[in-house]
Amino acid sequence: MSTVAKLFIDGQEGTTGLAIHEHLVSRGDVELLEIDQAYRKDDEARRELFQEADLAVLCLPDEAAKTTLELAGDTKLIDASTAHRVNPSWVYGLPELCTEQRDAIARARRVSNPGCYPTGFLLLIRPLIDAGVLSRDQLIKVNAVSGYSGGGKKLISKYEPTPSEMYDTRPYGLGLRHKHLPEMQKYALLNQTPLFTPSVGPFRQGMLVQIPLGVHELETDSNGQDIAEIYSERYRDEQYVLSHEFNDESLLEENFLSATARVGTNFVDLFVFGNEEQLLLVARLDNLGKGASLAAVQNINLMLGIDESTDIPTKP
Repeated sequence: MSTVAKLFIDGQEGTTGLAIHEHLVSRGDVELLEIDQAYRKDDEARRELFQEADLAVLCLPDEAAKTTLELAGDTKLIDASTAHRVNPSWVYGLPELCTEQRDAIARARRVSNPGCYPTGFLLLIRPLIDAGVLSRDQLIKVNAVSGYSGGGKKLISKYEPTPSEMYDTRPYGLGLRHKHLPEMQKYALLNQTPLFTPSVGPFRQGMLVQIPLGVHELETDSNGQDIAEIYSERYRDEQYVLSHEFNDESLLEENFLSATARVGTNFVDLFVFGNEEQLLLVARLDNLGKGASLAAVQNINLMLGIDESTDIPTKP
């Protein structure tokens, strides 16, 4: 591969595509291949760019991502949609998931970028499953709130002409079949589908993923301090996962935990709050940062053999 890698973003005009483009456009080690807007739906024009690219990122709806594979040929791909996240032929693009995941991404020709909610969920739950603190058979309950940008341009257009304060926090996915559930269950190694209740908040970016647990639900004689120590040890060498001490209130704002404190970054905060009987596990991240575009940049770097943190801040 040449010193300057050629990269094509198919679907660059979407929310995630625009953000990835913004992160990469000024880099000297990546050349962005751009399609004329008049030809962005022209299959032959797209095919030519796929063939020219060292790596392409699909920022398309699920069905379009599936049908684009024939155009892409053998070009390395990152898919930002939900289409291939549980496909065994694709590598799940969360480097911090387990010890072998980073190397698997670096070797892969097909990588599926994780969902924003699953990123927080998996970083909280997978270490506890691996440590035997939680049973794979347990029903995990998840409450989460995301900035409205997670709904893409259509939802953004509903909020931004009007002051966001006009909207309250609104639960959705009330049929309990959210499209992120398959990847949450699969990569957490759970035998039951989590009970997941997401909400959209009156802010553009940011996210909190909250998992309540009774201490009696734990498989081992563990407490909140033990879980905080599991996170600290698991993510000790991970530059983008920040684990905090049990009941750490230093990052609270007048006793509130802000959903927006990591906006514009690739960082995830992991918190454990609670008492002797009940616990609350919380992940905080930017739904468009570590939850989408910056996660894609991290995977782009790995797949191109570039230092993983290139163009991504390593200090919060």
